[in-house]
Amino acid sequence: MELLEEINYLAKKKKEQGLTAEEQKRQKELYNEYLKGFRARFKTQLDHVEVEYPDGTVKSLKDAMHGQEKKPL
Repeated sequence: MELLEEINYLAKKKKEQGLTAEEQKRQKELYNEYLKGFRARFKTQLDHVEVEYPDGTVKSLKDAMHGQEKKPL
């Protein structure tokens, strides 16, 4: 079974009838595996983002953000 299929199966089963302790453990493992992959893909996307300035210079997002003040949320 593919990762998302198994995650969805366990989520549906949890909602309908509940999960055993073993299934709960498996669900947590699957979520962690999915999130790890998601974060890696998202980081790769951000690493390829470029910022173009009005003067025509282009920098990677990482270089563009370097040296700027961090603003509190």
